[in-house]
Amino acid sequence: MIININTPSLLFPAISLLLLAYTNRFLAIASLVRSLHRNYQENPDIHLLIQIRSLRRRLLLIRNMQLLGTLSMLLCMVSMTAIFWKQDTVAGYLFILSLILMVFSLLFSLWELLVSIKALDIELQDLARKK
Repeated sequence: MIININTPSLLFPAISLLLLAYTNRFLAIASLVRSLHRNYQENPDIHLLIQIRSLRRRLLLIRNMQLLGTLSMLLCMVSMTAIFWKQDTVAGYLFILSLILMVFSLLFSLWELLVSIKALDIELQDLARKK
């Protein structure tokens, strides 16, 4: 496999945007957890605990997404360094590994999205029952 220094660098913008999106998700959920925690301290309710548990699961998924995305970017950089040192075979394997990590990061993202949709569906069902 022959790759040049431009091949791994093509992933930089994509990985950067994904990490930014993951961070925004994390910040939104962290804010929601703080708000729900404050509400629970004022008025203990099992429904709030269930929501917090779901959000904790989503935070763990987002942590894994960020971890894998960051490792993917690091491996891209190491791959570029290997290309610079004329270690094309090593660079190719590192680049493939970085792509695999990015795929897993995206799969975690999909999983987190499904958990989020399920949580929203439960909220909507609860709202429909109250009407």
